[in-house]
Amino acid sequence: MASAYDLSREELASLLAGQPSYRTEQVWRALWERGARPNDMSELPKDLRSALAGALGPALHESARLVSADGRTTKWLWELADGARVETVLMFYPGRATVCVSSQAGCAMGCTFCATGQGGFSRHLTAGEIVEQVVAARAAARPRRVGNVVFMGMGEPLANYPRTWRAVELIRSGLGISARHITISTVGVVPGIRRLAGEALPVNLAVSLHAARDSLRDQLVPLNRRYPLASLMEACSAYVAAKRRRLSFEWALIEGVNDTERDARELAQLAGAVRAHVNLIPLNPTPGYLRRGTPPEGVAQFASWLAEQGVNATVRDNRGTDIDAACGQLAGRKAATVTNWKASGQHALAGP
Repeated sequence: MASAYDLSREELASLLAGQPSYRTEQVWRALWERGARPNDMSELPKDLRSALAGALGPALHESARLVSADGRTTKWLWELADGARVETVLMFYPGRATVCVSSQAGCAMGCTFCATGQGGFSRHLTAGEIVEQVVAARAAARPRRVGNVVFMGMGEPLANYPRTWRAVELIRSGLGISARHITISTVGVVPGIRRLAGEALPVNLAVSLHAARDSLRDQLVPLNRRYPLASLMEACSAYVAAKRRRLSFEWALIEGVNDTERDARELAQLAGAVRAHVNLIPLNPTPGYLRRGTPPEGVAQFASWLAEQGVNATVRDNRGTDIDAACGQLAGRKAATVTNWKASGQHALAGP
């Protein structure tokens, strides 16, 4: 078992066989309500705490924790039992806190501008490993409450569908975060979007679009060659019709690549067809993709073009740029044993 949060109540009861039946409820509540580790479960006898320490030990081992200068963003680099590394970001906003979780160690989608994609794919995370990221962020956020979870960290959530969806169910039922405050991001895994439309819980869907014509999107998001825009838009329309939840398009603005008036016009056509909200995120370069993000004046112009065509767009605040709070950056730097981390933000963990 990868994480204590992968255990069902029945499995936990089996682990506690021979103990009084109420011990299961005690341990369950300690895990899910307090995020406690066995040694901190003072309601248990000392010998039982010791016995559980191995079986219910953390799956995530903190390798690094960085806090932005303004204190509004915290990023963790975790090492898993097999040596894989994943990242989690906690972001504070007025009146709320959001945690951005990873669903895979690495990513196989190969998006050219993404630090995680440049590092390749290691493995899927279990549902418990995903949930444990939220539990850790919740503890760090106290007394503020984590009220939003976004699957925008390392990996493609819909390529790890069964575990991603199980994590959504556990975050809702075990941690008490409403499905309406959970967002799943995808680069366009069409079968996953269609499957998501049939689920009972009304989560939010964010599509990392970045280009609104196939010739350009093929270059930026290689999965587009398998699921081109026509197929992706059909799936998005079906999702909106089934869930009646707002769809958002993520657009990382890259200078001279996807920030022209033509790009804005093409994006407006797609967004208008499904009444999608657009999140604009200036891209900062990663070591494997050295193009610059669109400068502020270009971002403002792009937003203005969208507004002229009736599209609701928000310019995202790049959070934690002084702590590599971009998907895959910290893991990549640690893997390369680079200790002089330089400031460079990225779209994936910018927050809602």
